[in-house]
Amino acid sequence: MEKADSTIAQMRKGVLEMSVLAAINGNEAYASDILERLKQSQLIVVEGTLYPILTRLKNEGFLSYRWEESTSGPPRKYYSVTEAGHKFLDELQTGWNELVSSVSNLLNSSSKQQS
Repeated sequence: MEKADSTIAQMRKGVLEMSVLAAINGNEAYASDILERLKQSQLIVVEGTLYPILTRLKNEGFLSYRWEESTSGPPRKYYSVTEAGHKFLDELQTGWNELVSSVSNLLNSSSKQQS
């Protein structure tokens, strides 16, 4: 199952940008909030994976952020999805739904042929 685990990990990596945008969509979020939302959806991501994605999405204009002072440490960076980010997320969701449908149809067709 090592090969399957590796392939599943690659599939998860392929949807991380969409997942991060979805975790922030509608709510401002601090990095630990985003990690918790992903964890609740069983998409375990570590900070070392999250921060490059946040930076890339911000640099592409899909996220913005603001700093907020914290009473328990350094200032926190709160992320929100921009208008361009909402459009990008909509496009990703459409593409994802089409892909899931196509793969499901193929898998269902394949299993019926084996019966």
